[in-house]
Amino acid sequence: MTNYFDSLGRQLVAGLLCAVCLSTTAQTELQERNKLRIMTYNVHNGVGTDGKTDYRRLANVIARDGADVVAVQEVDSATRRSGGRYVLGEIAREALMHDTFGAAIDYDGGRYGIGLLSRERPLSVHRVALPGREESRTLLVAEFDRYVVGCLHLSLTAQDRMASLPLLRKEAGRHTKPFILTGDWNDTIGSAFMKELQKDFRLMNNGKNATFPAGKPKECLDFIALYKPTGSEVVGRSSLVVSEKTASDHRPVSAVLQFKTPAEELIYHEPYLQNPTPEGVTVMFQTQAVSHCWVEYGTDTLNLRRKRALIGGQEICFDIENKIHLDSLTPGITYYYRVCAQEIIDYRAYSKTFGHTARTPFYTFKLPSAETTDFTALIMNDLHENREVIEAMSRLAREIPHDFVIFNGDCLPEPIDRPYAMKHIHILADAFRSAEVPTFFIRGNHEIRNAYSAGMPTLFDNPGGNTYGAFSWGDTRFVLLDCGEDKPDDHWVYYGLNDFSGFRREQADFLRREISSKPFKRAKRRVLINHIPIWGNTDKYQPCRDMWAPILSKAPLDVAIGAHTHRYEVTPEGKAGNPCPNIVGGGPSMKRSTLMVLSKRGKNMTLRVLNAEGEEVDKLDL
Repeated sequence: MTNYFDSLGRQLVAGLLCAVCLSTTAQTELQERNKLRIMTYNVHNGVGTDGKTDYRRLANVIARDGADVVAVQEVDSATRRSGGRYVLGEIAREALMHDTFGAAIDYDGGRYGIGLLSRERPLSVHRVALPGREESRTLLVAEFDRYVVGCLHLSLTAQDRMASLPLLRKEAGRHTKPFILTGDWNDTIGSAFMKELQKDFRLMNNGKNATFPAGKPKECLDFIALYKPTGSEVVGRSSLVVSEKTASDHRPVSAVLQFKTPAEELIYHEPYLQNPTPEGVTVMFQTQAVSHCWVEYGTDTLNLRRKRALIGGQEICFDIENKIHLDSLTPGITYYYRVCAQEIIDYRAYSKTFGHTARTPFYTFKLPSAETTDFTALIMNDLHENREVIEAMSRLAREIPHDFVIFNGDCLPEPIDRPYAMKHIHILADAFRSAEVPTFFIRGNHEIRNAYSAGMPTLFDNPGGNTYGAFSWGDTRFVLLDCGEDKPDDHWVYYGLNDFSGFRREQADFLRREISSKPFKRAKRRVLINHIPIWGNTDKYQPCRDMWAPILSKAPLDVAIGAHTHRYEVTPEGKAGNPCPNIVGGGPSMKRSTLMVLSKRGKNMTLRVLNAEGEEVDKLDL
């Protein structure tokens, strides 16, 4: 009796090996779902070239290929020569696939014909009789969710094969889904039948690669083809003749087909603007398939320039993350832009296959000049993925005209993997119109936790290229710091993987340079923002205060904005050795969350603090 779990293990290992061996282009999860592996195999009723009948051996050949659908020819059902066994069903059980049998003739007390093995159960099945002088022939047609497969074993007689063509065309033409025709056609490339068939069908395997006889193949009799009128959404990626010379008298043929990603599914959510300067801004976005991407932009929607991301003269198009910086812009002018992406289905050294092209709607932005005196910034912290609070803050933001948004840590906590990080970035970016309003994401201690925490920074473009930095908005200088974790590096929970002590020393050097820099000195106003408060922090472990406070003690800061404690609190200038007012935002509940509205008009700067209901909690003149 076959052990199901032993068989399952063999198929899983085989599938993994197949994926490693045949992959030529890095693909996304969506593209993998759009992939279809088809095999055709004349199994000679399980009798190998060694004279042995071994259905498990056949199933293992199929499993190693990892095919989604297998067209099988020359298979018995309950014949005396097969000991009354249902051969297709036995192979299916071993390969962990559904079986669909199509009898062509009654034979030896049972039936003989063709069949289909499939990972998913067909939606419908029917047969079409085909000409056959030496024996009756049939076309077995199975409809699946996204495609239709026709399995056949054509006659040995050329006239019968030619007479089958109108029937094959008629059947393929009945379906609106892609129609894949496959099987043992008993014919070779260059024949009159093959030339005529190829007017309507596109071959997915190379007919010059021989399949018969299995021991020393001399000719290709086995084919996989796609009906052209309904096949525009499918691309052939690869094919091979499986090197199996013993299990049957034919070698199997396998082809990988790829469904094009629909244009409307290609771009993952809206883009988000990062790293604004008076002359440029970065457009960040992700795609759901590896794509050739660019940004079209200009001062109107008719006269557009085009920008790509390049490295060493090559376009960066091997992954789904896209970071395209628009430069040489003029501050104070409204720009229009849209993101464009064309799927790359297959990327090889000497050939490329492309899919559909997607274009977003146009978005607008305006960059500040160095002389800009007025702005409004929204600052939030410790949202901790609380959707109720995020939606409440988003409603408030829509009613407050603002120039940029800063998320001051613990707003994207504990990313487990890239899809998780992308999802939660876009929950915030989409909610706060980051496609048109530049957005800054500062790390809190919770962004630093979990498996993808070290990977998440690639989804941003921060000033200076680090998770800390500084930028100017007009005549105001903003300094952003990354405080790291809230426990010592040797705490057991970090398992020796952190070195935030060294990272803080790196930022101490940055602070010394920044405070001495011309942009900092020339600024009319200066704002410090970081997650864990340098002053007014209730934690016992305070490395940021110990390392940075001496550097900042005499810096001409107008305000320091922190988070982390989940309580709104103001530490007046000098109370804790702080050189300016120290404001800590609250969160993450509806009751304690705060939205800070930092505004500057001329020489005057104010900070309004709202709760999640939009009520003013505090107002400070800075």
